[in-house]
Amino acid sequence: MTTNVLILCTHNSARSVLSEGMLNHWAQRLGKDIKGFSAGSAPSGRINPYALQALGEAGIDTSAYRSKSWDEFVTDGAPEMRVVITVCDSAAAEHCPYWPGSPVKVHWGYADPSNAPEADKPQAFELTRQAIGYRMLQLAQLPLETMTNAELQQALDAISKS
Repeated sequence: MTTNVLILCTHNSARSVLSEGMLNHWAQRLGKDIKGFSAGSAPSGRINPYALQALGEAGIDTSAYRSKSWDEFVTDGAPEMRVVITVCDSAAAEHCPYWPGSPVKVHWGYADPSNAPEADKPQAFELTRQAIGYRMLQLAQLPLETMTNAELQQALDAISKS
């Protein structure tokens, strides 16, 4: 059974998109049945080109990526999430919708690479992609199919300290 993971950021334009890409990348490389999704509470409607560049340079196909609302994941027929991760402080502070299935929730905050000076943005996005990728690799390596939600929560909290 697929483990669905929803990664949230306010605008779904940078950090959540980097997270979705890296989680799906590691799941595929490791042969794990994990599917990452990303969304935002107030989606910008566009993905930051530097996020697309960082993922593309890592060999990740972003052609189907789009900025979308978290509302898409609470409708009938939406995939049921086992894990919901917030990656920006403002999204973590927002009142989230009720997620069907009562998924495990964790906050893995990252500085917004969009705030870097223009000349430094490519490097800021690449470093953020690497940091996110490290945590997503740790998540993908977990024995998700045998873990209880309490065990998963403990493991995700431990990853947040890495």
